[in-house]
Amino acid sequence: MTMGFRYSLTKMAWELIRARGGLHRMTDRCARKDAATHSTRELAALLGDNADHPWMPPVGGIEAALGHDVIHGLDITVALGLGRQVPEDRLRILLEGVDAKTLKFFRADLGGIELRANDLDWSFGTGTPLHGTAPDLLLVAYGRRLPPGHFSGEPGDRFLAPRA
Repeated sequence: MTMGFRYSLTKMAWELIRARGGLHRMTDRCARKDAATHSTRELAALLGDNADHPWMPPVGGIEAALGHDVIHGLDITVALGLGRQVPEDRLRILLEGVDAKTLKFFRADLGGIELRANDLDWSFGTGTPLHGTAPDLLLVAYGRRLPPGHFSGEPGDRFLAPRA
């Protein structure tokens, strides 16, 4: 979450070249390196110190920046079992942006599944319903797997995180 304001565009491009163009491969490697060289306290301070930074990703505009912060924030809070309320107006911006390109980019296989939010009026796709909260279904659309108990519906097991 801190790469956007810690890595220059040149450094980001170099890291992407080293990852043979694989954005997910690049971010995973950089995150692992950063975790090995910075303490949890230092990384948390970087987030706090840059809370008002006007960072935007090179593509996607302000919606992509919002997606970055919301999705990675949920990655953290869901993994730790912490409750997090994402304001509905922000969720709606991201949910309305879910499309075939989103699924492809994040490698989310939703073939034959309809995502149906329990907490607001939103659905996506066609097929067997998968019910969950809007934030949980947004994570699924962004290629994430979640711990048990986040979904109801037959296809829920497809989206469970492997046990640690």
